Amino acid sequence: MFIDCDICQIRSWQPGDEPMLSYHANNRGIWLNLRDGFPHPYTPADAHQWIESVTGVTPETTFAITVGSEAIGGIGLILHDDIERCSAEVGYWLGQAYWGRGIVTAALTAFTQYAFKTFDLTRLYAVPFLRNTASLAVLEKAGYQREGIMRRSAIKDGQVEDQALYATLA
Repeated sequence: MFIDCDICQIRSWQPGDEPMLSYHANNRGIWLNLRDGFPHPYTPADAHQWIESVTGVTPETTFAITVGSEAIGGIGLILHDDIERCSAEVGYWLGQAYWGRGIVTAALTAFTQYAFKTFDLTRLYAVPFLRNTASLAVLEKAGYQREGIMRRSAIKDGQVEDQALYATLA
């Protein structure tokens, strides 16, 4: 898969991405805003394991955000089943050196269109920590609407956190 977003690209993860993946992902500030399945520290071995686990998987749901040929972040979705099979959770992260440039907004906007065209979905949603104001702004700029606050709904780094619920409909 390949999407050109003008200021970035979204493409499949591939062998060779490991050095840049571990470089950009090994950041406590990024880890603090993601699920605990995203390791910290993020080692070259973690990057190798990740690339190996997502390469060739069908359906492909997780992708690299790139500038030029450099993998600088990730974007993907978690498909649901049973009665929630029309809904998917979207998530993303970006290397700190690239923050504040509109890259994630462009990637999320393009990825949202791709997800609705590719999967039989009626809804995409995200649940960022309420304290992550940058992510809240990205979601709003990409056309997602805040549906509510999930109070005390998650634990990160030993702290109970509120999460915002943002969604967009097909």
